[in-house]
Amino acid sequence: MAMEKAKAMASSSPVLIFSKTYCEACKEAGTFLEEIGASYKFVELDAESDGAELQSALAAWTGQRVVPNIFIGGNHIGGKAALIKKHNEGKLIALLAEAGALPSSKPAA
Repeated sequence: MAMEKAKAMASSSPVLIFSKTYCEACKEAGTFLEEIGASYKFVELDAESDGAELQSALAAWTGQRVVPNIFIGGNHIGGKAALIKKHNEGKLIALLAEAGALPSSKPAA
């Protein structure tokens, strides 16, 4: 059940960050996305009644247990370092645009 919920949540928003309320790297990832004009949504695992189960499901699905656990267009990106790496490689803006996370973009049909 948690796996289906995690997958549904990951694809429910152009950019979804599975986070914890006290996670500084999560906040920094959100700030970074704001600075480049991308919209995103947080799911605070420590505030979800089934957060531990969701985190375990994410670990089984993505191989990543730690937060932030970032998805763009329903696709797993990784953590904050992976997000920055995509940007430095010149790939992030295209991913965000394709997902509909930028003001001038529309979600892919």
